[in-house]
Amino acid sequence: MKAPMSPQTTQIERLPLHEVVAGRVRDLIIEGELAPGDEVGEAMLCELLGVSRTPIREAIRTLAGEGLIVLRPGRSTIVRQFTRQEVRGMLDVLAELEAMAARQICAAASDAQIQAIAGVHEQMMRHFAAGERLPYYKLNQRIHSMVVETTGNEALMEVHELLQARMKRIRYVGNGTPDKWASAAGEHAAMIEALRARDAETAANAMRTHIQNTWLRIKDDIVEGKSGR
Repeated sequence: MKAPMSPQTTQIERLPLHEVVAGRVRDLIIEGELAPGDEVGEAMLCELLGVSRTPIREAIRTLAGEGLIVLRPGRSTIVRQFTRQEVRGMLDVLAELEAMAARQICAAASDAQIQAIAGVHEQMMRHFAAGERLPYYKLNQRIHSMVVETTGNEALMEVHELLQARMKRIRYVGNGTPDKWASAAGEHAAMIEALRARDAETAANAMRTHIQNTWLRIKDDIVEGKSGR
């Protein structure tokens, strides 16, 4: 007879309300419900999400720290708008960070760690086959984070997390057409294959190429304007 499960194995983790709110507002930005330059008002979010101002304020501070929202003292809070130059610069850095991470994983990660990344990729591809863009995208971003986290390099993780957060909406838009989405998914498959084979240079080049191609997929969708700072 199986031993009864402990409360620790059965309880569902409950996130603080402001983290739940931040996640919802982040999704609104990613999906374009809140577009670059749009005002992010506390009253509007309170009505939309059915929560009080306190978690709204904490969520806004969180998203401002991620670079998705701009706090302007004495003026309205807005969704940040990036220029083409800013986007290209962030992608160039992300490409090198992830290429570095891929090399380190091939050299030092355990088989279980690589399989964990591959497992998320397989889940992601099921969403691709079903045409489910947002869940696909969230797992897509999780894979990029896992690649970097698996290195155990805190400095690398910190810089990568900051840049990836700022690019969420723009990279989501980059998969907006079937051909672009299929291209990105195929590049992910090549990345995973190289990691499984522990082919460091092929994996690094696959990561770098994927990010460089991201620029080609998104550049025409960026509305040039002020950065909002």
